[in-house]
Amino acid sequence: MAVTIRDVARATGVHVSTVSRTFSAPNLVSGPTRERVMAIAAELGYRPNQAARALTTGRTHNLGLIVSDIANPFFPPLIKAAQAYAREREYHVFVADTDEDPQAEEELIRTLAKQVDGVVLVAPRLTNQAIERLGLELPFVVVNRRVKGLSAVLMDIGHGTELAVDHLAGLGHRRLGLLGGPRGSWSSEQMKRAAAVAAERAELGLTVIGPNAPTERGGIAAASAVRDSGVTAVIAYNDLVAIGLIEGLGELGLEVPADMSVVGVDDTVAGRLNRPKLTTIVMPTPAAGRTAVDLLLQAVYEDGRTAAQATLATDLVVRESTAAAPGAAGA
Repeated sequence: MAVTIRDVARATGVHVSTVSRTFSAPNLVSGPTRERVMAIAAELGYRPNQAARALTTGRTHNLGLIVSDIANPFFPPLIKAAQAYAREREYHVFVADTDEDPQAEEELIRTLAKQVDGVVLVAPRLTNQAIERLGLELPFVVVNRRVKGLSAVLMDIGHGTELAVDHLAGLGHRRLGLLGGPRGSWSSEQMKRAAAVAAERAELGLTVIGPNAPTERGGIAAASAVRDSGVTAVIAYNDLVAIGLIEGLGELGLEVPADMSVVGVDDTVAGRLNRPKLTTIVMPTPAAGRTAVDLLLQAVYEDGRTAAQATLATDLVVRESTAAAPGAAGA
């Protein structure tokens, strides 16, 4: 016979309602009790009935995770970490891709709202006003965007950008370029602000080029503008843009890093496999996925009344795509 919730309660020595809360609202059960219930449930082979639980709790135990471009290598590590952490909490994750389209993003949110308890929006393309309005309908966590009244996970791209500017200044570069991302991107705006502050501090020239598509094609398309700007080093919106820029500069007869230094953002596998290997700002994407799910479940169990914020540190890893500025000492 199948093991029931009463069997687990009897073996654990707690009330049936405590076992139920352990699986439906674990944050409401003390740590030692929760661990004992989960251990005995696993030993007995108990599996909660998801359909019955949804009827009694009003929760589906599904979460939505919406990204702007699943083909971008930035997103898979975040998705995998979010799914793994959700499974530990007895939740499933539905992943959806908007293809950088704000209208598709809103349609997906409205569709998922009928099937999930909450949604994680990663690098959204909708306006803050639209996200605030949708946030009234179900719990949200937004990754790399601040939206009033909603929980957020922010990767400190500003700090990483400052590290990149200081690194390039140390190599003797005096004229820097910043390849921005798509219009309305929170990360792109943070990069611009941080680069401006760091460049002024180091008495460097800074040229902002963009907006640009956050893809390899976007980097290729920007190559002529970079060449004509007179800069000797560029910080790109992400690794894909950086890889495209290197390709485009090569087609124009410029070599990286001999003629132009290039810094990416994300530390993706693509950047590590590229030749030259990318110097890049390391973004904590797996940690962001886990943290987003954690904050979303807090919002779910508190009926959306929470608005927490987590800021995750970034770093810079130096590889082959940056070198001394042409004409600088030691170049």
